[in-house]
Amino acid sequence: MLEVHNVSRSFAERLVLDDVNFTVPRGALTGFVGANGAGKTTTMRIIMGLLKASSGTVSLDGKPLEGDTRPHFGYMPEERGLYPKQPIIDQLVYLGQLHSLSRSEARRRAMELLARFGLDDRAKSKLESLSLGNQQRVQVAAALLHEPEVLILDEPFSGLDPIAVDSMSSILRDYASRGVPVLFSSHQLDLLDVLVDHLVIIQDGRILANASAEDLRASQATRHKLSLGADAGWLRDEPGVEVIDISGSRALVNFQTETDSQRVLREALSLGTVTEFAIHRPALADIYREIIK
Repeated sequence: MLEVHNVSRSFAERLVLDDVNFTVPRGALTGFVGANGAGKTTTMRIIMGLLKASSGTVSLDGKPLEGDTRPHFGYMPEERGLYPKQPIIDQLVYLGQLHSLSRSEARRRAMELLARFGLDDRAKSKLESLSLGNQQRVQVAAALLHEPEVLILDEPFSGLDPIAVDSMSSILRDYASRGVPVLFSSHQLDLLDVLVDHLVIIQDGRILANASAEDLRASQATRHKLSLGADAGWLRDEPGVEVIDISGSRALVNFQTETDSQRVLREALSLGTVTEFAIHRPALADIYREIIK
């Protein structure tokens, strides 16, 4: 497990991270979400040793991270660092050799990753000849080349088309299944429900949530979805019912008690057709919006 303990960081007089604590479990994909300027990139740079924390520590499996540990990390920064006028395969092989791979092994792994991203036929192309989305895929391949023991990815899905998102998701899921702690940031909230096992929410340099996706869902008040054969506006006047949203014949509500829910169901049936009456499973994107309010 990767753990961030009581990490704070200031730039001049400005406190950017304020006593940040969270975990990145093994075997799970951990999403790191927050608005621009919330502190995600600064936190990732501290994990990677690129910035020094003003206070606090980062540990892996209970041991503080040292300089000889981080070379086994895979890191993709938000600011891309590959050379636009160099052939892709030459750059990947060079980076693999920097991680102590032989030239032949680096080339083999590079071609495997490029093939997985559908770019093996572009291996000898210059990076600048690729679309921005494909350049992003190459950048991710560079982070994965040396089979890292920890993955830290800053906005890996930025600029990717849906097919590339699927490829990226599959690769990250593979690494998590091997027990690799995977931390990635993203502004694409629609990805949370389909990809994230563990969620860390940061706002203004403070951690607002650090929990599994299921625990976060369970922490929310139980809501019910109703789809009726007529307008659902009458629910606003029902005792024991908190209306979250009503749109025509559809409603999202909280019931104070189970008795209230059964009474409302009977009332709805007496008024006409009920096509849906079910517990609403909240989306992680909606939970995120609730938490940061």
